[in-house]
Amino acid sequence: MKRLALLAAATIALGAGLAPAGESPVGKWKTVDEKTGKTRSEVEVFEQGGRIFGRITSIPEPLDKDGKPKICGKCAGADKDKPIIGLVIIKDLRLDGERYKGGTITDPEDGKVYKAEVWVEDGTLKVRGYVAFFYRTQTWPKAN
Repeated sequence: MKRLALLAAATIALGAGLAPAGESPVGKWKTVDEKTGKTRSEVEVFEQGGRIFGRITSIPEPLDKDGKPKICGKCAGADKDKPIIGLVIIKDLRLDGERYKGGTITDPEDGKVYKAEVWVEDGTLKVRGYVAFFYRTQTWPKAN
């Protein structure tokens, strides 16, 4: 009985010191134009090998003026000239406390790659991109 009480007390003491893990960002999210409020794309966030990634699954106008799929012409490396739909823009984020960090996010409009951090807050996905000490945070609502 005494051992059981000690075990219970130790479990409670250890549990009190642990912060609960944040909500998983896995799911479908909408990127929204901050000026117009219109949906710019839908991104599916998925887990692979303990890391978080996000791929564009739809955009309002998927074809260019010639009727071909829009591509990431300004992207570099392996993403250069890849179709926007299917492009993995969030790469290699891993859980660090309450947030997923340590990876990157690509802006397919200009091809720039930023350090990234994401977390779920009030049912929305917060997506933060960094350049040195400067950052910008976007709020992505859940997609249907």
